[in-house]
Amino acid sequence: MANNPTTNANKKLKHHRNQDSEEVEGDPEVWATFDKSFKQVQSVLDRNRVLIQQVNENHQSKIPDNMVKNVALIQELNGNISKVVSLYSDLSSNFSTMFHHKNGDDPKNGGVPREG
Repeated sequence: MANNPTTNANKKLKHHRNQDSEEVEGDPEVWATFDKSFKQVQSVLDRNRVLIQQVNENHQSKIPDNMVKNVALIQELNGNISKVVSLYSDLSSNFSTMFHHKNGDDPKNGGVPREG
């Protein structure tokens, strides 16, 4: 049976992925950073759930004061959505940086491996 270049490439890729996985699994600092970020996101999302419930209750009550309160609640929701976007952006950046450092790539140099 002849060597299949695609199969060999897939084996190498799978081996590389397994090495990366082992390196990340063994780095508690990386996981602690991700855990902290996801907990921050979850906290904001939980707050948004409460805000949405309040907005719905105020809307259903049709009480003018409650409708006015909804303006501030919706503004807070909007700000929280921006926070979630920012947190995910930071998380993505941190992941990318960690990945490039683990592979010896220099993200400032277009992902080209560092010399040395």
